[in-house]
Amino acid sequence: MPDLMTETDRKAQLPPLAETGWAAVPGTDAIRKVWKFGSFQEAWGFMSRAALVAEKLNHHPDWTNRYNVVDVTLTTHSAKGLTELDIDLAQAMDRMAPDAVIERNHGEPVSCLCELHARKA
Repeated sequence: MPDLMTETDRKAQLPPLAETGWAAVPGTDAIRKVWKFGSFQEAWGFMSRAALVAEKLNHHPDWTNRYNVVDVTLTTHSAKGLTELDIDLAQAMDRMAPDAVIERNHGEPVSCLCELHARKA
């Protein structure tokens, strides 16, 4: 089982992830990020690429997809908190979607393109 991150590692590795949109999940030792892509195909492509990396790491995200929105939470369940696996996967995911819009306000519901299109109709 991987070891939980030390306080020193957290102070060094979490702030750069916060700059890219990762945020702590209240009430649990996890990080979360929400990407908004230009289309369903872009979102699905991102998830497919991320799934291949997750499989190589044998570390799988908790995630949801709604049309063009991908919402990811990372934690290492076996360790009951954040480990280097979470950092590695977060960094890899960031490299896969440098042009996606990042939803930084995790307290508000995230609207997907399908909802925006429905409001216009």
